[in-house]
Amino acid sequence: MTKPVEVTDDTFEEAVLKAELPTLVDFWAVWCGPCKMISPFVDEIAEEYHDKLQVAKLDVDNNIQTTDRYRVLSIPTLIVFKNGEAVERIVGFAPKSKLLAKITPHLDEVQTDL
Repeated sequence: MTKPVEVTDDTFEEAVLKAELPTLVDFWAVWCGPCKMISPFVDEIAEEYHDKLQVAKLDVDNNIQTTDRYRVLSIPTLIVFKNGEAVERIVGFAPKSKLLAKITPHLDEVQTDL
């Protein structure tokens, strides 16, 4: 089972900005009710899209530099990074269908030879 990877201020650049795959980062905190509600959807997306998308979680309370750098003012905030750039932002709780509608346009289709 593919689970989200934990990232920190120290690992963010290497794990997210330099990642080969687009990366969905869930900015969350342990005390955040809506974060707990969205977490199962994030886990499901990590599993279902593991070949096209890396999923990471960043605890905002313990990683102030990255939280400030990306101006995360409310949580949960989910940001899609592609080629080192933030390309999509989802703020607040959303159903899985809405998350996927925002995320999937940023995923590369696997090329197949016919």
